Amino acid sequence: MTERTIAVDYLARVEGEGALKVRIHDRTVEEVELKIFEPPRFFEAFLRGRSYLEAPDITARICGICPVAYQMSACHAMEAGLGLRVDPAVRALRRLLYCGEWIESHALHVYLLHAPDFLGYPDALGMARDHPTLVQRGLALKKAGNALMTLLGGREIHPVNVRVGGFYRCPTREETDGLRPSLEAALGLAEETARFAAGLTFPSVDEQYEFVSLRHPDEYPMNEGAIVSSRGLDIPVGRYEEEFAELQVPHSNALHSVRTGTGSGSYLVGPMARYALNRDRLGPKARAIAQEIGLEPVVTNPFRSILVRSVELVQACEEALRILGAYRPPARPFVESSGPYEGARCIAATEAPRGLLYHRYRLDADGLIADAKIVAPTSQNQKRIEDDLRTVVGRNLDLDDAGLTTECERAIRNHDPCISCATHFLSLDVVRT
Repeated sequence: MTERTIAVDYLARVEGEGALKVRIHDRTVEEVELKIFEPPRFFEAFLRGRSYLEAPDITARICGICPVAYQMSACHAMEAGLGLRVDPAVRALRRLLYCGEWIESHALHVYLLHAPDFLGYPDALGMARDHPTLVQRGLALKKAGNALMTLLGGREIHPVNVRVGGFYRCPTREETDGLRPSLEAALGLAEETARFAAGLTFPSVDEQYEFVSLRHPDEYPMNEGAIVSSRGLDIPVGRYEEEFAELQVPHSNALHSVRTGTGSGSYLVGPMARYALNRDRLGPKARAIAQEIGLEPVVTNPFRSILVRSVELVQACEEALRILGAYRPPARPFVESSGPYEGARCIAATEAPRGLLYHRYRLDADGLIADAKIVAPTSQNQKRIEDDLRTVVGRNLDLDDAGLTTECERAIRNHDPCISCATHFLSLDVVRT
C-alpha cells in the first residue's frame, strides 16, 4: 500500500478561499472534497424584514465582480411577483449593463486568472513582464466594461443606479454615444482574445457534462429565458426548485446543488453550458469568430473554456454596440408598484458571467421580504468541479506532489469559481494510501 498527502493552504487566482482534499489508496481516487471553509455570509437572512425595494442594493454586495447579476436577478424576481412591466428601452439598458459586467469579468478571468496557467506563469505579474501586450489588452477590455457599468450603474463596483422597476436615472443619447468608440475598440480586442486563446495548448480531456442554462427565444441569454439542459430539461424558471436541490455536505460551508429525479447528479452552468445550448443565438461576429478559431458546437474539454469565454467577450461587445445604436431614452426611468404584496412569490434567474443565478423571494403585506433563497452559479458547479478533479487526479497519478497540485488548481480555475458568492473557496490536501 502507498499513502501520499498533498496540502495547499490557499488556491491561487480564484475569488475567495477554501481547501481541497484528495485521498488516493493504491492508485484509486477514493475521496475528493472541495472544502469551503469561510464562514457563511448570511445574505438571505439579512434580506428578511427589509423592503423589496432594498433587495437589489443588498444582494449586489454579495460580489464585487458580478454585482449586476445579483441586482438584475433581484429586480426581475420582484417585478415578476408584482406584475410590473418595464419600458422596452429600460429592458435594453439592463441588457447593456449586463454586457458591461460580462466584458469586465470575462476579461479579468481570461487574462489575469486563466492565461498564466497556459503560458507557465504563477501569476499575471510574472506573465506581464514577458507578455505586456496581453495584460494591456485584458485591462483595456476590463476598462471598457467598467465604463458601461459606471454610466448605467453610477459606479463600477456595487452600482447604485439600479432599482426595482428600472433605473433611478437613464442616460442621454449623447452619453451612450460617447461609449461607442471604446466599445468598437473593445470588440476588436475581444476578437484578438479569441485568436490568442485558440493558439494555446490544451490537455486532451472529454467530460460528460449535463449543461444547464437559460434559453431565450430570440437572444443569447442574459436576463431572461426558460431553464434548459443538454439532457432535455425545458422548464420555466418558476419550476427551478422542482428539478434542482441544494444539499448540505459536511466538508463545506456552501451547499451543493444537484439535479433531482431521473436526472440526479452534478451539472454545469456557465459559458460552456450557455454556448452549448445557445450557439444559434450568437450574433454574427461572435458566430464568425467561433468558426474562425474552429470552436466545436459543444465544448466538453473544460480546459477549452477559455475559448468559449473569449467568444462570449465578442458577443457582449457586439451586443453592447447593437443596443447603443438603437437606444432612445425611455419616457420614464422606472415604474412603481402599489401592491398588493401579501404572499407575492417573486422568482427569477439570470445569467451571471459564471452561470445561472437563481433568486426567490416571498413578501408580506407591507412589501417586506419574509423569505429569500439565492443559488449562486459556483454553488451549482461545486459538485461538478469535484467530478472534474476526480478525473484529473486519476489521469495524473504519476505526477509528483507539486505537479498534481498544479493540475488540480488548473482544473478548478477552468470554471472561474466565485467562491465569495457560494460562501467561499480553496486549498489542497491529498492523502495517498
